[in-house]
Amino acid sequence: MVRLLRPLLRGRTYTRLLHMWVPVAAVSVWWWVQPELPWVPLVVLVPVGLLPGARVAEVMQARLLLTPDEAEPDFATRPATAWRDRWRTVLWLEIRALVGAVVAYATVWLPIMAYALAARAVGHRTGDLPPMPGPPDWVFGLLAPLPLVALYAVVAGLGAGLTGVARRLLGPSVAERLAAVEERTEQLLERTRIARELHDSIGHALTVAVVQAGAARAANSPEFTERALAAVEETGRAALEDLERVLGVLRESERPASARPTLTDADRLLESARASGATVDAEVTGPLETLPGPVSREGYRILQEALTNVLRHAGAVPARVRVAAADGLLTLEVRNPLPDGRPAPGRGSGLRGIRERAALLGGRAHTGPDGAGDWQVRVELPLG
Repeated sequence: MVRLLRPLLRGRTYTRLLHMWVPVAAVSVWWWVQPELPWVPLVVLVPVGLLPGARVAEVMQARLLLTPDEAEPDFATRPATAWRDRWRTVLWLEIRALVGAVVAYATVWLPIMAYALAARAVGHRTGDLPPMPGPPDWVFGLLAPLPLVALYAVVAGLGAGLTGVARRLLGPSVAERLAAVEERTEQLLERTRIARELHDSIGHALTVAVVQAGAARAANSPEFTERALAAVEETGRAALEDLERVLGVLRESERPASARPTLTDADRLLESARASGATVDAEVTGPLETLPGPVSREGYRILQEALTNVLRHAGAVPARVRVAAADGLLTLEVRNPLPDGRPAPGRGSGLRGIRERAALLGGRAHTGPDGAGDWQVRVELPLG
C-alpha cells in the first residue's frame, strides 16, 4: 500500500500533471470557441513539429517537468535536422495533446463525480447524477472514493507513460547517438594527445635538467657548470613554450595545430641533447619543410621521445640520428650503444607512445636491440 501511494509524495507526479495540462491550456480557447472542430489543433501541430527548433523546446519542457529529478535524462540536445527526427517530434506533439485532453477531462470531471456521489450519500441530489432508483443512498458513499482513485491512476499512470514516450520520441536517434559517440571518442583522443604532449615535452626537459645537473656536479668545472646551466635554461624555456601550446589547446578548442613544433625545429632537440653531454651524429635529408603537418608534428615528438630515451637510460653516449623524407616515406632512426649493466628501455610509456603515434598515422615503429649492441628506434611514416 505504501508503495502504491508513494507517487503522491513525489514532486515529479505534480510537475508531470502540469506538463500534461500545458497543451490543453494552449488549445482550450479554440475548443471553447469551435467545439465542433476539435481536430483543428492536431492539424496545426504538424507544421509546428516539423520546425527543427520544436524538438529543443519540447526537450526543455520534458527535462523541467517530466524528469525534474534526473541530472542527465536521455533526451536529444540539438534541433531535429533529419526529417525522420522531425516526424518523431510531430508524433510526440500529437500524443502529448491527446494525453493532455484525457488528463484534463479526468481532472475536471472525476472530482465532480466524487462530490456528486458523496452528496447523494447524504441525501443531497445533484444534477450530475441521473435518478437511480433502487440502491439506498449510503451505497453511493462507498462509491465516492472510486473516481478519486481513478484520477490518481490516470495522473500517475499517464505521467509515467508519457515520460517513457518522451524518452523514445525526444531522445537522440541512432545517427545522433553514433555522432555523439564519435564526438566523445574524438575528445578522448584529444585528451590522450595532450597527455602525450605533456609527457614528451616536460619529460624531455626534466631528463635534460637531471643529466646536466649530474654531469656538472661530477665535472667540478666552472666552465662546464655554466654551459650545463645554460642548457638547462634553454631546455626549460622550450618546455614552457610547449606547455603553453598544450594549454592553449585546452583553452581554445579551435586553436590551429600549426602552433605545435615540427621537424623543422629538430635542431633544437639535437642541440639540447648535445648540451647534455651526448655526442649526436645527425643526418637530415629531404625537404622537411614540405612534409604534411600531422606527419611533421608527430615526427618531432617521436624524435624528442627517442632522444629523451637515450639520455634517460644510456646517459651521455654517442647517438646516431637519421631523418629522411623520400619516396613518400618519412624515416626516423635513432641509435645508441647499450651501456653495460643498464637495463634496456622499453617498459615505460614513452616507447609505447612512439608506437601509438606511428600507428595513428598508418606507419610502423620498431624499438629494441639491433643485434649489434645498439638500441634502435626506427619509425616509418607514410607521407600520403
